[in-house]
Amino acid sequence: MDVMGDKVTLFETGRFVQTSDPGTEEPEGIGAATADETVEAAEEVAELARRRLAAEAGDVEAMSVLGAMLLRRGDLDGAEPHLRAATSAGDRAAANNLGVLLHQRGYADEAAGWWRIAAVAGSAAAAHALGRHHRERGDEPAAEYWLRQSAEQGHVLGAYALADLLEHRADSGAERWMRVAAEHGHREAAYRLARALDRRATSEPAVDNGVGARGARSRGTGSTGIGADSAGCDGADALAEAEQWYRQAAARGHRRAALHLGAILEKRGALKEAGRWYLTSAKDGEARAACALGFLLRDAGDTESAAVWWLRAAQDGDGNAANALGALHAERGETQTAERWYRAAMDAGDVNGAYNLGLLCAEQGRTAQAEQWYRRAAYAGHREAANALAVLLLQSGDTSGAEPWFSRAAESGSVDAAFNLGILFAGRGLEPEALRWYERAAAAGHTEAALQ
Repeated sequence: MDVMGDKVTLFETGRFVQTSDPGTEEPEGIGAATADETVEAAEEVAELARRRLAAEAGDVEAMSVLGAMLLRRGDLDGAEPHLRAATSAGDRAAANNLGVLLHQRGYADEAAGWWRIAAVAGSAAAAHALGRHHRERGDEPAAEYWLRQSAEQGHVLGAYALADLLEHRADSGAERWMRVAAEHGHREAAYRLARALDRRATSEPAVDNGVGARGARSRGTGSTGIGADSAGCDGADALAEAEQWYRQAAARGHRRAALHLGAILEKRGALKEAGRWYLTSAKDGEARAACALGFLLRDAGDTESAAVWWLRAAQDGDGNAANALGALHAERGETQTAERWYRAAMDAGDVNGAYNLGLLCAEQGRTAQAEQWYRRAAYAGHREAANALAVLLLQSGDTSGAEPWFSRAAESGSVDAAFNLGILFAGRGLEPEALRWYERAAAAGHTEAALQ
């Protein structure tokens, strides 16, 4: 189980450990070591030598610091005797760091024993490590107890881990601790708090939220998962706060925060700033951001640059980008290449790929194949594919087969399907039914339905 969002550092250096390992604690009275790589290796060697001499002279603090420094360097054999000696002399930080060392050696239960000693003595870092140890073993009551001890002492990672545990249990107290961690600079906490506020303010997108016919995308929603406009003042306030936390997380290198921040800005019309955040996220490997950046570039008239980012996103498995590439090649008359990208989109789980394949086949007169792809997309919930399938069936004379697909598409919100149902019922002389569907389509802006 991994409940850590940001990487944890050993003894506040730049050397990262796995997120499943708790961080070491700095001994009281020692200034924070810098994580900046500009610290000269010679200075570190000199500091080690100085601490070693003091430790050999019986200085408990020096033993603790020396053990932590060696632990940071990966010298577990060298660190252990110094940490054990300092722990025996009652050094709380050494007990915590001894737990870290033993955890790295694979002695989780012995590590937990030392963390407990340090936590009882007041170590917030040890309480955090102990809480995570219990959670990994499924003992959530014990995990909550120790994580709460850590969080209430102001330990940022403890607050985040407690929030994660409470959120897993759908406990309303989760947001409070997520906010505490975010306010103290925890990147993942800021992102998760933003997502919670974003979801509160907006709705999730429907099935047809990606590239539809020939790559037309729902503005601001297709590639990012940001949904409809906020409902009311409370929604607007929540979205504004979400933007603030996205900014904090994105500024600290969180690529998904940069993606969602870009989506909010794009929806607002701040396209230049949105593009900058999409670019930041895309360069960090976020395929959805690369896809969204491609759409911004396409809308600005730069299809060549758009294609570069779509290709990058599609190669990383983004179905929306694959659809966009397919549409681009179809517009150029390169149908074989278009079909290959539509299939790639479908393989990536994007239902629009099957719909676009149906459109491509229908344009080429390959009716049987078009029907096959429309059906596949329609069964997956694609409303426009359901309408297209119904039209195809109606053209072949299968009125009874067309009606349920028109109905399914219309009930899902397809304006064209509502209009087509009106035509179908009018042709049967069922004017009240026809009028009902014409009215629905007209209310959604369908001009011909209004004329009918």
